[in-house]
Amino acid sequence: MRVLVTGGAGYIGSHTTLALLKEGHDVLVVDDLSNSSVESLHRVAELAGREAGFVEANVRDEAALDAAFADFTPEAVIHFAGWKAVGESTQIPLVYYRENLGSTITLLEVMAQHGCRSIVFSSSATVYGELSEPPFTEDAPTGATNPYGRTKHMIEQILADVAAADDQLRVAVLRYFNPIGADESGRIGEDPKGIPNNLLPFVAQVAAGRREKLMVFGDDYPTPDGTGTRDYIHVVDLAAGHLAALGHLQDHDGYHVWNLGTGQPSSVLDIVHAFEKASGVTIPYEVAPRRPGDVASSFADPKLAQTELGWRAELSVEQACADTHRWQAANPNGFADA
Repeated sequence: MRVLVTGGAGYIGSHTTLALLKEGHDVLVVDDLSNSSVESLHRVAELAGREAGFVEANVRDEAALDAAFADFTPEAVIHFAGWKAVGESTQIPLVYYRENLGSTITLLEVMAQHGCRSIVFSSSATVYGELSEPPFTEDAPTGATNPYGRTKHMIEQILADVAAADDQLRVAVLRYFNPIGADESGRIGEDPKGIPNNLLPFVAQVAAGRREKLMVFGDDYPTPDGTGTRDYIHVVDLAAGHLAALGHLQDHDGYHVWNLGTGQPSSVLDIVHAFEKASGVTIPYEVAPRRPGDVASSFADPKLAQTELGWRAELSVEQACADTHRWQAANPNGFADA
């Protein structure tokens, strides 16, 4: 297939682009490089033995997106592009609403103009909020606790409404939990610009000497060790989930939602200790107050994806930590080392 991937130079996008290329699909990446590096795509080409096309543009740029569709004529879209930091979204909510909602609306309009009828959307477990208890099933009540999560929730509603109005549109919404890890080659991995907002890249940068210590936000949650628990899923498993969803859409109409997770929660300190074991480096940390918008625990019930997509998470937290350490050790400054 010809698959257009928005945000395909980013962390999850680059790993999914690699998986698509390895499966024989033709790929065009549209990314504005605001939180990514084109070097990731050079390395994806090296690993896959073939290149993805690339257009540097914000997905809200309708003219640029229209030209990309006209040139590439995609049969499907995987939509990653968006701003994604929970804490930051509470500080600059308008930016999150503008970027995340605006890009999706523009994308759907351009898809319709070019007769592209399949989309896989990168959603988030943050849509579950605090209205139900984990493990979350896809039919659990939704209601995010922060602007980032609310943009994901709103986009899901937009996609459901558009699919209801257009019976030719096929939509897969993937609510994934906490992606970690890197390709086992150590050539691509998570390389956030500035201070990492996610746990494992921050831990890895502490281990590499780029950061002095880890800040653990809250140790008074109702969890086994007081720190927040999350469902950490290896990014390679996550990429495979996108390919499974894409395949499902080829012969299933309508709107679909699947959780992509392991179903097994790990605490912040579990991850710290697993990384220490993988790296042989002690990770200094300091406990800080809870962050606004965080919940105590979030983990998936992944049975529906197992049943309908034939997909399940195969790789462990320990493997993810080892792969992250390999990536960070080989690239102490991320893609800037290229």
